[in-house]
Amino acid sequence: MSKPVVDPNLCTACGICVDECPTSSYDLDDVAVLARPDDCTECGICVDECPNEAIAMD
Repeated sequence: MSKPVVDPNLCTACGICVDECPTSSYDLDDVAVLARPDDCTECGICVDECPNEAIAMD
């Protein structure tokens, strides 16, 4: 697999990815940001939980 990538054009900064990420890899700014990519385990929870399909595995 690969790391998740946030599409800033689709992200509404709802914070669901921040809340659901088991490794606390995300921060919320104007959009969600994978702030700690080394902590990401590539589990895909953020991709599955994003209501706007703004996160994809790259």
